[in-house]
Amino acid sequence: MAKPNTLPPLREVIAKYQLSAQKSLGQNFLLDLNLTSKIARRAGNLSAFDVLEVGPGPGGLTRALLDEGARRVVVVEKDPRCIAALEQIANFYPKRVTVIEADVRKIDPLDYLNAPIKIVSNLPYNVGTELLIQWLRPQIWPPFWSSMTLMFQQEVAKRMVAQAGSKSYGRLSVLTQWRSIPKIAMYLPASAFTPRPKVSSAVVNITALSSPLYDVDYKTLELTVAKAFNQRRKMLRSSLKGLTDNLENKLLNAGILPTSRAEQVTIEQFCLLAREIKQ
Repeated sequence: MAKPNTLPPLREVIAKYQLSAQKSLGQNFLLDLNLTSKIARRAGNLSAFDVLEVGPGPGGLTRALLDEGARRVVVVEKDPRCIAALEQIANFYPKRVTVIEADVRKIDPLDYLNAPIKIVSNLPYNVGTELLIQWLRPQIWPPFWSSMTLMFQQEVAKRMVAQAGSKSYGRLSVLTQWRSIPKIAMYLPASAFTPRPKVSSAVVNITALSSPLYDVDYKTLELTVAKAFNQRRKMLRSSLKGLTDNLENKLLNAGILPTSRAEQVTIEQFCLLAREIKQ
């Protein structure tokens, strides 16, 4: 099996294909292969999995995933400048890499992947949260992925794992923890990236639950939580005003005081409230 060190150094690849990171694409390249290897290992044993990687850029993490034994890696890259560099990796790993030039939000990954599937990505900052929500919201559960190992801005990562009562607790906390188990796997300083971003990053490992913690309509839960945290300093009887009839009664039926604020409400209580609203 070809090893990553048989490929040109990433800095040479970036220079050859003129892959300067573009802010409009949310690009910040991670060039340290020791770090990309650590991220790949945080995803667990990959030998029996197809892996979806979004926004691979010059392919540093792609190399690590292959070196860690991924059965196959499907890379989806929107930036046409990166395709030649990724195809160079594909040539070193015959039949184990599929390169797709596309916006991942506009394709069905299952057209290219075979179960079981893991998602491992250094997500572009500008679409990271949007993609996370997209992967968490399928109507049929469990989803097509068994786990996701994703890099976010550190602030976003902390929101995903936050508990009720904390300042970081919010919409992402509820929607992520309702259907999965998120854990911060490692932190990365801004200095690890080229160009250096203004914020630090964190890798989050997200394991899909076989079924959601509570049986509730996703759309109703998402709307309720979004509205509640949109005005998080207000009491729920104010922030949720207009969402449903008999709001205060429904809050009380869910075990929530109408004077409570969103950050005080547990995931279970939000789910109970969404059930009340749906009914």
